[in-house]
Amino acid sequence: MEFNDEQIAISYLARISYFRLKYYWVDMLDNNTGHFVNGTSFNTIIDRYEFDKKLRNILFGAIEILEVGLRTKFITTLSLATNTGLWYLDNSLFENQQFHTNLVLDMKYEFARNSDPFVRQYILDHPNWDKNTLSGANPDAWMIFETATFGTLSKMYKNLLNQSPLKSRIANEFGLYSARELSSWLEAISVLRNIIAHHSRIWYKIFSKKPTNISHHRNEWMHSNLTEHQRKRAFGVISCLLYLCNAICPNNTIKKEIKELFASYPNIPIFMIGFTRAWEENPIWK
Repeated sequence: MEFNDEQIAISYLARISYFRLKYYWVDMLDNNTGHFVNGTSFNTIIDRYEFDKKLRNILFGAIEILEVGLRTKFITTLSLATNTGLWYLDNSLFENQQFHTNLVLDMKYEFARNSDPFVRQYILDHPNWDKNTLSGANPDAWMIFETATFGTLSKMYKNLLNQSPLKSRIANEFGLYSARELSSWLEAISVLRNIIAHHSRIWYKIFSKKPTNISHHRNEWMHSNLTEHQRKRAFGVISCLLYLCNAICPNNTIKKEIKELFASYPNIPIFMIGFTRAWEENPIWK
């Protein structure tokens, strides 16, 4: 490996472990010897690392748009339809009732451990609050959902009754005609969110949850179905995230920021994260 500046390399390796960096150079190794191919530069590896970090920062902002929007759609749709802020306690709205009970108890646990003033005040004002049961005082959905994780929102949406018009209504709010498709996308984005929250890499990552292809869409999407390569790499879930954010916040700058990042790193092989040839020709990316 070539080092243009050994001191810079030493500085990086002092704060970023060898193990963390190694996936940024996997394609630079000789398959037979396991050694770096001639011309491999440490600067190239660092460029990939910094590119990945900046892309994760952009996506984290996008996930915030989606997470706040999903929480709002969930609360508003169900609260108005049921005429109560405590609808989340009604097991009859959900497919797997025991799963839902456990999910609500997890929500109450997360609520109880949160240090926000509104949480502490609620618990102080309600001596019959009990985080370990569904009985006693329970905060309205618009309060307890503020401390719920994206993963919890995704799981609760998936567990809504399959034939519920409310489930379909929420999907429609995001420009999709199938609740099953929205659920698949939310699961994939939840995995992406956890990767970003733990400062893990997107680069060369094979995603455990692949977003499903959609049969119909209201807004700009792809010319054709996502390929298997695109679905298992970052391109698939990033495109889904962009689509959902476009539906609820049309003036977002996500696409612009991603394209500007790509332009600032012209030598990065973005096909390694699923951005294959002619990706920009798809309507959603134009």
